[in-house]
Amino acid sequence: MDKISIIIPVYNVSAYIRKCISSVLAQTHDNLEILLINDGSTDGSGEICDEYAKMDKRVRVFHQSNKGVSSARNVGLKNLTGQYVGFVDSDDWIEPNMYELLHKAVKSKNVQVGVCSYFKDTDNESVPIINRNAIPDEVIPTKDLLTYPLKRDYYMGFCGTLWNKLFSANVIKKSEVSFHKETKYGEDILFYSNLVIKEKCTGTYVDKPLYHWYQRKTSASKSRSSNMRIGILSVYKDVEKILNNNGYLQDSFWARGFYCYHASVAAEIALDNGDERVLSWMQDEINEHLSDYVKTNKEFPEKFERINNLLNAKLLGKEKAII
Repeated sequence: MDKISIIIPVYNVSAYIRKCISSVLAQTHDNLEILLINDGSTDGSGEICDEYAKMDKRVRVFHQSNKGVSSARNVGLKNLTGQYVGFVDSDDWIEPNMYELLHKAVKSKNVQVGVCSYFKDTDNESVPIINRNAIPDEVIPTKDLLTYPLKRDYYMGFCGTLWNKLFSANVIKKSEVSFHKETKYGEDILFYSNLVIKEKCTGTYVDKPLYHWYQRKTSASKSRSSNMRIGILSVYKDVEKILNNNGYLQDSFWARGFYCYHASVAAEIALDNGDERVLSWMQDEINEHLSDYVKTNKEFPEKFERINNLLNAKLLGKEKAII
């Protein structure tokens, strides 16, 4: 049985990490190694990781000073020994058969990437995420692997994260793709896009929710920091370049549309914080990419009212375009 290496960055998640690790250890595909990278935790998370390493020989722990999630994942990539690689966030958990099903899918289709859907979890509910458009049970070509994450409203269950995917380790090693250490938010989609385009990956989709994405209020995805949100804009500019430079020029508007969405989120935060400089900057970015946002959301006209409201926010009294 192929070994699957699971990379889990760990930083101050003592309230969640036991549930996470236990769910991975309980996998029906039990030929695993679990790489726990303690990224300078100060709440006892590192000690919990060491406890699990003593209990199960499949667990390997690496301790480093706090360098961020990208650095931690790179440590995992350098030290893995499996034939396949998965990524789990330390405050999430997974269904017992997640890696068994993904492994069977990639092997049967002879592809490099396996993807499944997920649950969106809070303390009160667990909601399965369903795609608006069905993904056929066949080999997914490179172009669709690249664009499905950018067509979020159509393929919400696919998304650009790494945690609902399984990758060929040989392909990752061959590509020499790694995580950009300076990227604090959006590192998933950049790593994924670089890998898929560089190795011309193909994939398959398991139409079942198998991963539990826990909505923790203090997670990066919930951050109300303008700097954090602005930082992801450069990620989507890089994704646009990847598409433009590799024969997918006609599809790069999807990346620009997503860029516009993230600019709108940063504008909302700036408006809430009364930050005139950032609001004006993001309004300009929205305007520049407005036609692409309209193109990518032509089936969702209800979104345009929100964009119009942001464009016409009056902190600076600047008039902007109207959709």
